[in-house]
Amino acid sequence: MKNPLYWAMLVGMTVLLMEQGLPVRSQGDSQSDNKVMDNITVRQGETVFLRCAQGDVVTHTAWLNRSSILYAGEDKWSVDPRVSLVTLNQEEFTIKIENVDMTDEGQYVCAVQTSSRPRTTSVHILVQGDLASDDEYLEIPSISRQRAGTYECTAVNDIDTDVQTVDVTVNYAPTVSEGRDVGVTLGQRGVLECEADAVPEADFEWYKDDRRIFNGFDGMEIVNTGSLSKLTFFNVSDGDYGNYTCVAINKLGSSNTSFLLYVVIEPTSSTLLQGPRAVQDGSGGAMGVHSHTCLLFIVFLPFLLRF
Repeated sequence: MKNPLYWAMLVGMTVLLMEQGLPVRSQGDSQSDNKVMDNITVRQGETVFLRCAQGDVVTHTAWLNRSSILYAGEDKWSVDPRVSLVTLNQEEFTIKIENVDMTDEGQYVCAVQTSSRPRTTSVHILVQGDLASDDEYLEIPSISRQRAGTYECTAVNDIDTDVQTVDVTVNYAPTVSEGRDVGVTLGQRGVLECEADAVPEADFEWYKDDRRIFNGFDGMEIVNTGSLSKLTFFNVSDGDYGNYTCVAINKLGSSNTSFLLYVVIEPTSSTLLQGPRAVQDGSGGAMGVHSHTCLLFIVFLPFLLRF
């Protein structure tokens, strides 16, 4: 019997192949038995049963939807209370989904590991609204984030007109905007901003080099608001300068970007009198001598005008 880690890897590979639109295979075509059942059409609000024939000596079995595991044997992985286990024995593995919604539409796969070979059975659920007929539905192949939004369906007959809307949410891994380096004067306030586009919303982690930063660490504050995370330094010290990394994470993946917090030297009154070169290299030089000569000339100019 395979250990749980092997089963998790098998299920994960099945989900990956489904998402990429590839035929499900395991250990070569000659050793696998994969079946595609007819589509199941169900009206919104009804209950649908998903049955999977067992047979042979089954070691592991699971039902999966488009992106997650519903049941692995008797263990329920789905957090949806509408999904429940009906039958699990040598003959069949059946689950049911109550109060079916439009978001339940899509492909479902039963993955079975037997003593001889693995096999899969897939079925596609089509969900109809209250006024839809058997051939009235909208199919969106190769769904992408650009397809997300509100869809409107209008049904008209001689008696009435009905309009229904469906909100389509497309989940995707985070994409982080390129980090912008920030220059801050010693002892001043500095802010690094990290923005991520993700559904569901991403969680953020901050690192300085390879060390993770937590809120309140060394006087730093981390504030996350929706798609934006801010790392604030209230009193920048020498040890704060350096490289920082922001990581955005959700259940579908992660993304990161890097920042550089660098020192900015404010010009002093003496460097302002000495000119731009003194601000750059810290020395008066010839420009310094010239500035002092001009100042002396201005001081003695009124006395010279008297004569």
